[in-house]
Amino acid sequence: MIYKLYQAQADLMYPARQMARFGAGLARAMDIGEFTPAPLRQFGAACSMLADSGLTHQRPDYGFSSTRMGNDVVAVTEEPRLDTPFGTLLRFRKDSAIVQPRVLVAAPMSGHFATLLRGTVAVLLPDHDVYITDWKNARDTPLSDGVFGFDEYVDHLIRFMEVIGNGSHLIAVCQPAVAALAATAVMAQTGNRAQPRSLTLMAGPIDTRQNPTKVNQLAKAHSIEWFENNLIDSVPWRFKGAFRRVYPGFLQLSAFVSMNLDRHINAHLAQFRALACGDVVAAEAHQKFYHEYGAVMDLPAEFYLETVKRIFQDHDLPLGRLTWHGQKVRPEAIRRTALLTVEGERDDICAIGQTMAALDLCSGVRQKRHHLQTGVGHYGVFSGSRWAREVYPKVRAMIEVTNQ
Repeated sequence: MIYKLYQAQADLMYPARQMARFGAGLARAMDIGEFTPAPLRQFGAACSMLADSGLTHQRPDYGFSSTRMGNDVVAVTEEPRLDTPFGTLLRFRKDSAIVQPRVLVAAPMSGHFATLLRGTVAVLLPDHDVYITDWKNARDTPLSDGVFGFDEYVDHLIRFMEVIGNGSHLIAVCQPAVAALAATAVMAQTGNRAQPRSLTLMAGPIDTRQNPTKVNQLAKAHSIEWFENNLIDSVPWRFKGAFRRVYPGFLQLSAFVSMNLDRHINAHLAQFRALACGDVVAAEAHQKFYHEYGAVMDLPAEFYLETVKRIFQDHDLPLGRLTWHGQKVRPEAIRRTALLTVEGERDDICAIGQTMAALDLCSGVRQKRHHLQTGVGHYGVFSGSRWAREVYPKVRAMIEVTNQ
């Protein structure tokens, strides 16, 4: 019912947002610089904010047209290498004959599209042949395409690594750290030649018993039935994925916003002032961020519930109980893959120790390292200036050493 109410509200607000968009354009057309009346700019600011207040359910563009390789600038094109109903193996192909280490970035399936890792990819691109798990919005996937749970996520990682080819590298950002470790273990157990040369786990919930955060405590505070009854709903009939059970993206966004509500309120107040005062640079930066932040995707219900149950409630991986299609996952079987774990000093989503736990689980790995990045929270581990200047050199070094 909650999905239907949300969609009804979105439909009712659509004409108002279109009118507001017209009003904002009219106010801009009447702007005559320093002589523009303050009420007119305030009217335009209010219209702009109302026009931009809605959520979108379509993946934004990655926006990569070129990148630098040494002293040269080369063109970049998006090349789908494998397409499934739930995701695409997307390659950022560069117009260059230079052979570089192949890297798969495993993106979270957590309410936002993989484009949220645009900054991660941008830093990796100059030195690597980069691929990403470009997950699709579950509300656009028909019921006839089957289910997508934790095992299917692992299946996708294994299949994607096989398509990329032997000698590749795997980087898991946040939520998929467990699935990436499981996929690597399964490939080691089965002797799959496409198992990664290196595995980098960044701010991922390998063992959430270590320094539990508010997110971890919430998962433990309710039964899995509570999550199913309160957070799962069916896609409305008019979409391709009609009647598929999902964890709606708008609910996930609401949870993210509520964690830092004051910050978001202050950001929008600042945006109103920027628009009213004609601060174009600040206004455009705000609009760019919230355009990305407001692009949400629904998760298949089975994937969300299994993630909560197996990773955050039952701790299957650190307790040695994790299975893949009924087969026990044994991290100690990993021997050929080097391991790097990365954590953020101020991470309030995945605390210190939760990702590093992988080092003990992978007892058969001889080459393993850990990096604790000072002065950053969760997103600073894989995005922003600290990621580019301090974290990335550690990742690149691990790939270079194991790629020889």
